[in-house]
Amino acid sequence: MKKDSKDTGPYIAHIRSSDDTIQTVNEHLTAVRCGCEAFGARIGVSHLAGMAGLLHDLGKNTNAFKVYIQEAVAHSDKPPRRGSVDHSTAGGRFLYRRYHEKAKTDLEKVAVEWIANCIISHHQGLRDYLDPDLSSPFFERVALKAEGMEEYGRAEAVFLAEHASEDLDHYFSEATTEVMAAVEEIRRRRLHPIASALLVKYIFSCLIDADRTDARQFEEDSHEPWLTDHRDFFERSYRAVVNQVHFYAAQEDSEQPINQLRREMSEQCDNFATRSSGIFTLSIPTGGGKTLSSFRYALKHALETGKERIVYVAPYTTIIEQNADEIRKILQEEDRALILEHHSNVVENLDDNGTEYDVDKQRWILARDNWDRPLIFTTMVQFLNTFYAQGTRNARRLHRLSNAVIIFDEVQAVPPKCVALFNEALNFLSALAQSTCVLCTATQPTLDFVKNDLKLAPGAEIIEDLAGVTQKFKRVVVEDWTASPVEASELAKFIRDRMKGVNQVLVILNTKAAVRKLFAQLESAEWIYDKQNTLFHLSTNMCAAHRKDVLATMKQRLTKKAPVICVSTQLLEAGVDVSFDCVIRSLAGLDSIAQAAGRCNRHGHDPVRTVYIIQSSDEVLDHLPEIRVGAEITQRVLNEFASDPSRFGNDLLSPLAMKTFFRYYFHQIRGELDYPIPELNKTLLELLNNNTALFQAYRHRYGAPPPIVTRPSFATAERYFQVIPNAGRSVLVPYNHEANDLLTALNGEHAPKNLSELLHRAQQYVVNLYDHDVRSLAASGSLYPLFRDHILAVRDTAYSQTFGIDAEDKGVWQPAFG
Repeated sequence: MKKDSKDTGPYIAHIRSSDDTIQTVNEHLTAVRCGCEAFGARIGVSHLAGMAGLLHDLGKNTNAFKVYIQEAVAHSDKPPRRGSVDHSTAGGRFLYRRYHEKAKTDLEKVAVEWIANCIISHHQGLRDYLDPDLSSPFFERVALKAEGMEEYGRAEAVFLAEHASEDLDHYFSEATTEVMAAVEEIRRRRLHPIASALLVKYIFSCLIDADRTDARQFEEDSHEPWLTDHRDFFERSYRAVVNQVHFYAAQEDSEQPINQLRREMSEQCDNFATRSSGIFTLSIPTGGGKTLSSFRYALKHALETGKERIVYVAPYTTIIEQNADEIRKILQEEDRALILEHHSNVVENLDDNGTEYDVDKQRWILARDNWDRPLIFTTMVQFLNTFYAQGTRNARRLHRLSNAVIIFDEVQAVPPKCVALFNEALNFLSALAQSTCVLCTATQPTLDFVKNDLKLAPGAEIIEDLAGVTQKFKRVVVEDWTASPVEASELAKFIRDRMKGVNQVLVILNTKAAVRKLFAQLESAEWIYDKQNTLFHLSTNMCAAHRKDVLATMKQRLTKKAPVICVSTQLLEAGVDVSFDCVIRSLAGLDSIAQAAGRCNRHGHDPVRTVYIIQSSDEVLDHLPEIRVGAEITQRVLNEFASDPSRFGNDLLSPLAMKTFFRYYFHQIRGELDYPIPELNKTLLELLNNNTALFQAYRHRYGAPPPIVTRPSFATAERYFQVIPNAGRSVLVPYNHEANDLLTALNGEHAPKNLSELLHRAQQYVVNLYDHDVRSLAASGSLYPLFRDHILAVRDTAYSQTFGIDAEDKGVWQPAFG
């Protein structure tokens, strides 16, 4: 080992940009340990997380890093190459040498492996314990790496001079005891081994958040508690919700059957909230007041069980926008910071793993949300990314999902390849993280019947007599018109014929190309203007603010019973509170058809209305296999219904029909449910579970098992994980004056707190594009970069007030996941 140069302490963790104040390494390590302990204590891993915090920056106790950070701050225009000084390996090596090499039990080895991986990975993402090349990147880093470790002896000596050895040994012993307790609980609950992998990621989350939060607070010269008690917020929110229920009960139409049913659903949710934590289902039919009832449950359950947070997870940004608005109006909360909407990443590719120490980039990283609010609205994409996506930006939020009430709205929209991963995440949250999960939908998928099933609580359904309730909510009949596919001109005539008997029609098609073609056909038809019809278009090429404005205008006309025709992709079919006289739905999964039917006669003002299932010949579903397979299974159910309606209770949308559809559907796609990775001939679930194939291949090649106990291939799994394949990237659009002001502001200089506020506001002006759309816009000069290419913005000429982004349309529809 290279001889250390003369000690020049104190050693530096951070330098405040405003006044050059220094935070020492020991100050930072002590603070982060406290944060990790607070976050880890929720689920019994305070010492595992705390030791990760105490050791994560041990490698900054070197002269090399001291010079490195001083140069980075002094020369921010030309910072030193990032990674030229390795400070993350030292803490992992210290653990490995002190405890792994002398371990007497596998539990001690596992404790080292869990903590050390978090330490060495805290600027990138968890390393593979075993990788597809049959090596162990983790072991090589903590045990063998020589480059950049020249001052390891100094870093270790400085650390031990500040921390008593006997205290460290006792602390590690407590961490090992926590591993034992976790393993026993996993076995007792009959969870799969992936639960331990998710526990490692939880510890990693504690470290990332505590590290970034302490760095932010030092930079801002602020001091905030690690945990905040939000019981007062939950109490006044619960009172506001109950008052709203009483307000509805006092209205003139309160005695209408559907409104009576809504009150019954709400009361059942309130009564059920006293039960202990678990995984439950809430199968309120469409139009049954699911948002308010589930929120009432969540608030009361949080108060009854001491939960810290309520999280709403929805598949589409339209649902998030509507639910968040509805809740805000009810709560009338003065402190708007208590409610967070997180659905789009305005800033791309900002994990802390670049090649340079970029001061501006650090500001963006410190400004990123960590879900520390008591009420959060987010998407299924963001939820799944928190557990399985690459890097540190997503994992940081994971620990915030512990001791929480998590409401999954429209849970039937879980992407099929993510079903097993979704189930395992919920099982972890319920069994180990003390959270309650509620699956909300009118079309409940049979997630407890797949191989990697959900561990539903006994008597999991919140609603009593579900079949009877569904029948009482029946407001539509479904007609099958799929025998002959129709193109846009024929469909326009079909709509014209329907408009002779009704005033408002909603048409939902499967692709943006088909929607635009039909819209153009209708726009050019003379009959459209005979009754002063207003034609609306909705798709995910429009930013959230744009869609919100269109929906508001449309709702005004719907309320006034004015003539309306809306042509939309499926973003409108789930969770959006609109009601039409007639709905036309292109053939898709039966759950999608049922959700679309929920936009027809929603409030039961008419005894019954009609939903038509058609087959559009303008749709190209080559890139949408899930919709294509769902349509095929629905066609099978339609044929069986035509032969024997009594088999499904004479109702195509009955729970029996839905159960049959999902049973057929999951059987058809059973090979997709574990997230297959064709390039590796493995599944992502396998890589995080037993990882048996790689373990056996390693032993076969080397004639011995790996020198470590833990097996998951974290980095490999994260590299292949995408909720939406080829999802492209997010771009900011110049929809209105506020959007243009934000585009200007986001290119200026801001402290982290101000940046966070700007990023929150910018979410409503984001559109998620596929790569081919990004390339098309770039080729036409319609894109321009902001803030050193971290943000992409669209020029005015490429954004239409009718269609949103006007990119080359390949006929591919993208869900409004964010």
